[in-house]
This record gives sequence, C-alpha cells and structure tokens, in this order.
Amino acid sequence: MIAWTGLRHRYAQGPGLAFGDLSLPAGRHLLLRGASGSGKSTLLAMLAGLMRPSDGQIEVGGKALHTLTARQSDAWRGAQLGFMPQRLHLSAALSVADNLALPFIAAGLKPDSARAVDLLDRLGLSGLAQRLPHQLSMGQAQRVALARALMRRPTLLLVDEPSASLDDAATAQMLDLLLQAATEQGATLVVATHDARVIQRLAGLMVERVLA
Repeated sequence: MIAWTGLRHRYAQGPGLAFGDLSLPAGRHLLLRGASGSGKSTLLAMLAGLMRPSDGQIEVGGKALHTLTARQSDAWRGAQLGFMPQRLHLSAALSVADNLALPFIAAGLKPDSARAVDLLDRLGLSGLAQRLPHQLSMGQAQRVALARALMRRPTLLLVDEPSASLDDAATAQMLDLLLQAATEQGATLVVATHDARVIQRLAGLMVERVLA
C-alpha cells in the first residue's frame, strides 16, 4: 500500500531529512514516531502529495506520487486521501454540516448529506450539525475533523498529532475512533506523534517507524 526508497527532502534552511526505505503492505497501519523537527510533518506532506521529495521515490496504492503533476496530485488527493491535520482548519464561518460538505464542493461534486449524517452519528456528534466550530469542545472539533477526513471514503487516512490539546480520556477515545474508522472504511491509517500516550496505545497494532 505504501512504499518509499531513497526518500530525502532538503529545505533552503537547515539540515536535510532522510527517511529509511519502507514497504508497508495493504491491511497494515503505520505509526510515525519522533520529536519535533524529526520530519514527521514533512513525511506526511509527501504522503499526501502536497510536497515533492528532493530525492527518491514514494508510492501509495501503486501510484507514484513523485511523478504526478500538480493537477494529478489534486485529483488523487480528492479521490483517495483523508487528512486530519494537527491544526484542524475548520472554517469558523461554516456550520459543522457545511464543513463536512467542503471535500465535495472542492472537487466540484454534490455534497453527500446522508454520509455526513451517518458519520456524525457514528462519532457521537448527532445534533451538532448546525453548530459553528467555536461552539464545540476540543474533543468535538477533533471528531468533526475526523468526519471531514472520512467523507469521501478515503483509502489512506493521514493523522498529525491526534492528541494535541486533549486530556488522557479524550486521547484514548480519539485513538479508538481512528482505529475503528480505519477498519470500517478499509483505509490505511498513518499516525504521526511524539506523545507517549499515543505510542503506548498504538504500539503493537501498527508498524512503527522512528524518525530522528
């Protein structure tokens, strides 16, 4: 499902980043561990087709992401990718329901309201569809972001620091939701974290890669 070889990225300032070769078979999930600055977010950006590597090859589901044009990358992301960033980027002016419609609108598609209702129900958010993001708790906002990432039934779900700003109980709940959602959707899950709580919960359930 995911493979990369000779993968490197160099920024204009600071040292370059090198990522040891990896081949993750279909049906497995990936846990990216490492301190801040180790390259976790850079690797997620390359897996999302948002950043082209300086060197090497990267494939997801047989698609060579390093060869795609910008337009091809956009089309691939819309069809295959769900991304839950550390900063949730919910549109403050839009309701929960309208935030969930955005992945369809961005692709020029008709929003799937039935899908939104189903996901909100599965994630314990029934009755919150018309709320604005500032009317949500942090845990509720995290689950809305997860619902948005799942709206178009992605084959790849990328999650950056899912425990950000969450207490222990909310962190455990979020991780359970991620694992459940990936299983139900048949998606490959990639989680990037430096949180020991997340590592302890997911260790043994996912292939681990430590970035230094």
